[in-house]
Amino acid sequence: MSHEDGYGGYDDEPAGRVGGTGQTRTRLPEPAGDPYGAPRRPARTSRGLVTVVGIVVLLIAAIAFANQGDGEPSDDAKSETPPSSTSTAATGTAPVTGKNAGIPTGFAHDEQGAQSAASNYAVALGSTGMFRKESRHAIVDALYTQDAATQLKGPQDSVYSGDFLRRLGLDANGNPPQGNTFVSRTVPVGSSIKSFNGANAKVAVWYMGLIGMSGPRSTDPVRTSWGTWTFDLTWVNNAWKVVSDEQKDGPAPVPGDVAASTSDDISKAVEEYGGFTYAR
Repeated sequence: MSHEDGYGGYDDEPAGRVGGTGQTRTRLPEPAGDPYGAPRRPARTSRGLVTVVGIVVLLIAAIAFANQGDGEPSDDAKSETPPSSTSTAATGTAPVTGKNAGIPTGFAHDEQGAQSAASNYAVALGSTGMFRKESRHAIVDALYTQDAATQLKGPQDSVYSGDFLRRLGLDANGNPPQGNTFVSRTVPVGSSIKSFNGANAKVAVWYMGLIGMSGPRSTDPVRTSWGTWTFDLTWVNNAWKVVSDEQKDGPAPVPGDVAASTSDDISKAVEEYGGFTYAR
């Protein structure tokens, strides 16, 4: 996954309902020893000493034998295959570099490409850009088929009405009050292929959502939600396009014990931490 500021440039604009709408290994340090005292040393025996000496001798002999070769890898070495990835390693190819309306595009015409497309489409449709008419139409035109976009924009405009925006603390144009930061993000946790036949794919994206107003007098603090977003995709003009989509709540884990941050901390985090381009 590549880190980008603001994912498509929509973090400072209003977006879809998180509304509306690989992985990292950490190596922990080895224990320095018993915190209550010096570590115990096993008693050295003559047998242990003989074993160590024997290993050293064998190692020296092996190095000397290897140095006698001509430097070319043996057939055995050539036939060796690299170790397989672990269950925690990222799979598939690297994220794409192309963009359409600020949204990653150019995903592969295969199952992995369909999952990557759906994950990034969920991010765009859950961004603050969905709360402004102009940017919302640009997102819909970029992600949906032409027929689906035409049918969708009118009903969406009705949903994102002035009353709806005011309930979120936004003005009629989808802007937050001065000194406040409106937050709307979709964070994919995983994806799954439900069906695939080359021309069409159904992909479910499990995600965590963030939505709310961060500010000194906000009555709608930023909160989290969990949901599953399922996309029906079709391959059109060398790209995956959305034909239809639906959302449902959950699965939701048990909330953790981390205390909620202050409104100021949330605002700074939204400005400091950009989004990602997701790849399966």
